[in-house]
Amino acid sequence: VEQHEIEYEERKHGQLFCVNSAKDILEMLVDECDRSGVVTETHVEVDGIEALAGESDARFSLRLNQSLTQGDTTAVSMSCRSLVIATGALSIPTLGGSGMGYAIAEQFGMRVLPQRAGLVPLMFTDALKAVCDRLAGTSLEVELGCNGQSFTESMLFTHRGLSGPVVLQISNYWQPGDEVHVDLLPGTLAADWLVDMKTSHGASLLKTVLAQKLPRSLVKELASLWWPESDHLALAEFSDSALGQIGNKLNRWALKPSATEGYRTAEVTLGGVDTDGISSKTMEASNQPGLFFIGEVLDVSGHLGGFNFQWAWASGHAAGQFV
Repeated sequence: VEQHEIEYEERKHGQLFCVNSAKDILEMLVDECDRSGVVTETHVEVDGIEALAGESDARFSLRLNQSLTQGDTTAVSMSCRSLVIATGALSIPTLGGSGMGYAIAEQFGMRVLPQRAGLVPLMFTDALKAVCDRLAGTSLEVELGCNGQSFTESMLFTHRGLSGPVVLQISNYWQPGDEVHVDLLPGTLAADWLVDMKTSHGASLLKTVLAQKLPRSLVKELASLWWPESDHLALAEFSDSALGQIGNKLNRWALKPSATEGYRTAEVTLGGVDTDGISSKTMEASNQPGLFFIGEVLDVSGHLGGFNFQWAWASGHAAGQFV
């Protein structure tokens, strides 16, 4: 990156971003491929792969369909000694994601673990969907937890449910039927804070006090959910017990998503080719010499923030030393 004089900056959580555009990284990779003599063939579909026996340098034969003008295709074949599967996975199919790499792995007797969408927004079909719809575009920093994992980052309400970095992170740990727990005031014991505010701001409405820390639109929705019959009361008119119950909900709002948005918007695919069948040094399949798997097709997925790109590049570099 520095060699190509691409400016970048570090944001929170140690994440690095291009100052100009992510296209700078793509152009850098293309330039490096050109410099190294890589030949890129487009409009070519792999129709089949066959392992070759014997002492020949070629270990694989590939059947290809090459697109011609006016929609015609022509059959082409080629052979190679090393074959690297860098097909990606099922995420964002409009960018070319597919399960082709899994089929190749299974063809050569490798284990493929079940796949599902990861780093993906969560959806709701219960009463919360209407709440999210009314709050669409509202964001705030929360702590979100599920199955023993938690993250503290921004959460965004959408017309379908919840998104934002913290939701994408926790989606990797969510399973259908699980609840997620939202702490709307991370770092604050909301029950104690409300009781203290009752002493110092007793004449204020509860929603007025909460609006000091939360978006007003969200406070309005919470009032209709949690204290609809007491919305007109001053803070001093609430019992400490009632404030404690509201405070506990603010720190642990239990929600049950109905589903994720699926591969259409998922940033990664969880599951994939079992890494037990891959050399961690060379990325070569243990049962098929010359066959390598790199990147997202493998059962490796990282947190949000460039870690999955880094895995793709690191695993590709490792394989590149041995092909």
